Amino acid sequence: MRGLLLFTAVLFLFTVNSDPVQAFEPDEVLDDPALEARAREISKEVRCLVCQNEPIDSSNADLAKELRIVVRERLVAGDSDDDVKSYLSDRYGDFVLFRPPFNTATFLLWFGPLLVFGIGGIGLILFYRGSKNLKVAKPLSEEEEARLNELLDNENKTKSSNSGEAS
Repeated sequence: MRGLLLFTAVLFLFTVNSDPVQAFEPDEVLDDPALEARAREISKEVRCLVCQNEPIDSSNADLAKELRIVVRERLVAGDSDDDVKSYLSDRYGDFVLFRPPFNTATFLLWFGPLLVFGIGGIGLILFYRGSKNLKVAKPLSEEEEARLNELLDNENKTKSSNSGEAS
């Protein structure tokens, strides 16, 4: 029990990050705290195209820095959060957003996992339903076993005689 508690505590310490990584530089920070907060929220939702599974907010890649600057420039120009995301999506594709918009091009992205789980669930139901209908074969009676052995012996004799003719 102590070992489990110790393991859980150590795992908790390694998974909880009290000081999140911040890749933005001081020269990128906006003077208006409200705009800066919006920029940070948008930056957490935009994927770094170099790092791929890291938001631009915590990426050190040059492209991520450029995207952070573009986000701030668009906000200063008066764009809404959705306008900024649309601008980035139009320029770099829906892949740049961690939560891409729902449309015909991203339909499978949104519903593909549900479709796979649904097909798997139907497959499991059919498998277990089919296994209930299987009947266990009864053991052969002595008469049936004797008849089977007789048939097998006749088949083996036929095969051996046919193989003798072929040689």
